[in-house]
Amino acid sequence: MIAAMAAPPSRYRCSACGNLTRFDVTVTRRVKEFHHFSVGGELEVESAEVLAEDVEEVACRWCGATGEAIEVLSGDAVTDAVTDRADAAGGV
Repeated sequence: MIAAMAAPPSRYRCSACGNLTRFDVTVTRRVKEFHHFSVGGELEVESAEVLAEDVEEVACRWCGATGEAIEVLSGDAVTDAVTDRADAAGGV
């Protein structure tokens, strides 16, 4: 099966606990797929196009924080956040 992604996934940071890696993300997608059934009835999705995508909720897996506590990071912010965590932990 082909994964249907409209855009690269967002990176998140929990401002409550500093988590950068574990989040429960609830997403609704509207997808157009090409279904190809074999003669034996096996389904293969040969292509998928995301028509709409809505991130409904992001929750921190470590502390359970949601809403305002979850930051969506840009490319530079991801690098800065990872560097800050490595520095706080004594380096990489």
